[in-house]
Amino acid sequence: MRFDRLITQSRIIDIKSKDLRGAFAELLETFQIEESKTLTKRRILNDLIEREKTRTTYLGDGIAIPYARINWTKRYGIAIGRCQNGLSHDTASEYGKVRIIILLLVHEKARNYVQLLSDFAQIIREESVIDSLLAADELDEFREAVKNVLTGVSKHPQIGYSRINRNMAKEAEKIAQISQCSAMMFFGDTFSSPLFEIGVEIKNMKTVLVTSGKSEVTPRLPKFDHVIPLRSASKSRLSQLRSAIIIGLGKGVFSTDDTVCCIGGVPKTNLLDTVVVVDVDKEFQLLVPERTNVIPQGVRVEVLERVLSIATELSTEGREGKPIGALFVIGSSEEVSEHSQPLLLNPFYGYSEDERNVLNPFMDETVKELSSIDGAFIIKGDGVIESAGSLLRPTQYPQNLASGLGSRHAAAAGITLSFKCIAIVVSSSTGQVTLFSAGDMIPLTQNSVGGHF
Repeated sequence: MRFDRLITQSRIIDIKSKDLRGAFAELLETFQIEESKTLTKRRILNDLIEREKTRTTYLGDGIAIPYARINWTKRYGIAIGRCQNGLSHDTASEYGKVRIIILLLVHEKARNYVQLLSDFAQIIREESVIDSLLAADELDEFREAVKNVLTGVSKHPQIGYSRINRNMAKEAEKIAQISQCSAMMFFGDTFSSPLFEIGVEIKNMKTVLVTSGKSEVTPRLPKFDHVIPLRSASKSRLSQLRSAIIIGLGKGVFSTDDTVCCIGGVPKTNLLDTVVVVDVDKEFQLLVPERTNVIPQGVRVEVLERVLSIATELSTEGREGKPIGALFVIGSSEEVSEHSQPLLLNPFYGYSEDERNVLNPFMDETVKELSSIDGAFIIKGDGVIESAGSLLRPTQYPQNLASGLGSRHAAAAGITLSFKCIAIVVSSSTGQVTLFSAGDMIPLTQNSVGGHF
């Protein structure tokens, strides 16, 4: 979605208020809302403040994204304000760190607003984006920075391709042709700026960019056919590669017949240094034996990507400095719930589906916090979390499960063999993230044994 179409310069302001209510009121005043008995700016303001009392919309890094669903004439509307010294609020001290507030108004019947919220948060939380917004001195500069962010244009100096990068790309293309590759995949995090070019036009095969956000742009060579956003905290390029290919399989970017030439380097070094050729069928033969659909029907690719990201962050960060295990089951939630037993009162009971959707960026910390309890998260294919702390009772168990795996892995293998769902396990002992489909497993991270390249 073109976010720049949802905002005008008049809705990008400097906030004068010192408290949260005043800041929200200033942003609401930038909207032209036809008020009625059931729709007033005062009521919207009260709803926004009440939501902050129960669940903060502060994302961290100085960014807050409050939102309200209202019955108005538009589908979406965005207003953005900056605060020089933070704000005060009686329910949370964290608002003292707020520097930028993005207010999102959504029509109450808009179906995909959680996805929009997720996409917008993914763009705005990129380090380069935050730096560009906070670096603006005058309001006009801030407005220009916002425009650049939302249109995918950056004022960062363009990274000129070096002789090494050009030669690496040329040699990688030769390797890809000799290996009869059908695609070349580049890792965008190799570069410190979202504006970069390799300097080589790739011919006769599709090109794919793996990026940590949706605002990365590559206006020159190569021109990428596909972009795979992959938010991941894993430092292992092999882990990122496997996750990217799985997401690509789900999106139809790759098929099991593809051979992919992958090229990247150490993040933020601006230097390509490694080429790897991956035969998708052989790499994932345990996961997709004689199957073309890696992801079960009804499971959205965006949901799998988000859960993979949360699992990877848990594997690398743990909670409070301690390693932690977790189990996520996605898809066939009704059947899975019927074959599970709650170990505690459901912490998601009573919340709306939008509030407990894993695509909602405010759910990340909630999921991570609740991952410390025993049992599995049961998640619908569209991302709605049905329950946490559930003891799974599969109807089947695989006969060839690798030795040394714990109860989480056995439950994940069994539940995906029993029903058309997919499961992700974080090992509490090694931190390894493993994906299960139809009873088969594939390690996505190998924190304890390396896997870097």
